[in-house]
Amino acid sequence: MEVNKAVFLDKDGTLIRDIPYNVNPELIALSENMVDGLRGLIAAGYQLIVVSNQSGLAMGFFDYGKLLMAERKIRGLLAVWGIELRAFYYCPHHPQAIVKEYRKTCECRKPASGMLKSAAETHHIDLSLSWMVGDILDDIEAGNMAGCKTALIDNGNETEWKTNAKRVPDIIVSDINTASDYILQVSAHADI
Repeated sequence: MEVNKAVFLDKDGTLIRDIPYNVNPELIALSENMVDGLRGLIAAGYQLIVVSNQSGLAMGFFDYGKLLMAERKIRGLLAVWGIELRAFYYCPHHPQAIVKEYRKTCECRKPASGMLKSAAETHHIDLSLSWMVGDILDDIEAGNMAGCKTALIDNGNETEWKTNAKRVPDIIVSDINTASDYILQVSAHADI
């Protein structure tokens, strides 16, 4: 069986501009400085997989239908640039959820690593060859807990800066293109 490598991407604030709880396709826009980086990662054999906490479902702000419309919009915006996402993973849970079926502490809500591990199992991904790219330290902790390398996009969305050994990224960058450059450089040296 073929073993794959992936770059896991947070959705809001990383892949798309951060508008809290937004599922309105008309307001969804790709983050800046990402197209060349994502193309380079795909060319280097990385699968691109979105892993996203979606507590808006738990709080009753929107339903799965609206979330799927947002996913289709994102896929469409990326397809214009020839970029294909392998998969989307969402955690709908929250310990204080309004929607009873989503009220729980789970293993998929970042900073837990359940979404990454589930994707790894489904898509035969070697997590030690993979990366988690996100804009807050919960993303970094999820990646580190899964056994990935990690890149933090420092765009102002991390406001708490609660650190410990699990929340330290391999690199801090300004955007996905810069993260991609670093990932590809590290990957090239690992293949030598």
